[in-house]
Amino acid sequence: MGGPPSAAQRRVVEGADPETGRLRGTEAQLAALVKRGLAFRHPRPPHDHFLTPAGQRIREGEPDAPAAAPQPAPGGVFAARVGGGEESGTSGPARLREVRGAWQGLLEMRRMTNRDGATDRPCDWERSHLVRAAALALEAAGHEPEGPGIPGYRVRATPQPEAVAVYAPDEATLRACAATLEGAGWQPGVCTEPRTRVRYLLASPRRV
Repeated sequence: MGGPPSAAQRRVVEGADPETGRLRGTEAQLAALVKRGLAFRHPRPPHDHFLTPAGQRIREGEPDAPAAAPQPAPGGVFAARVGGGEESGTSGPARLREVRGAWQGLLEMRRMTNRDGATDRPCDWERSHLVRAAALALEAAGHEPEGPGIPGYRVRATPQPEAVAVYAPDEATLRACAATLEGAGWQPGVCTEPRTRVRYLLASPRRV
């Protein structure tokens, strides 16, 4: 749906909660923002609406920010960078805004879907998207994903249930990634591959 948002829709965007991006408006206004890629509807009750990174950009005074290819927070199509590939998309300040919006959306999802409202441990969405969830925790904390000619972390699936492997270019980065994941509600442990002797983290989302 092209074109800028209407004045009424813009007021809804500008009135979003500054921390979580939660929106308040009529059903028609919220549905229109979803169609424009400026908001997403939470999949669980009470089905609140939240700003996508594109909506955040408009809220922060960038009215010409494109909404044709939105990257909303978890539950939408935002993809944290897992490292080790030719991952395309935005970079620099725009990427930082997207990651920040996605992380805030994830914390809000934890609050609404964990039975006790806890935000310090992963929720069901993270357990069903282990690699992306771990990568988001790392990227949101400022860790650099591995890219062409750029050393950084790599997050990979493992045969073990509810566990991911995290690789890093050196021991210091590996320890830093472990500290970040632990602070984000994961249980990381350092392992060594038997054949290559490469050290990596085996991390699982904490339940309690």
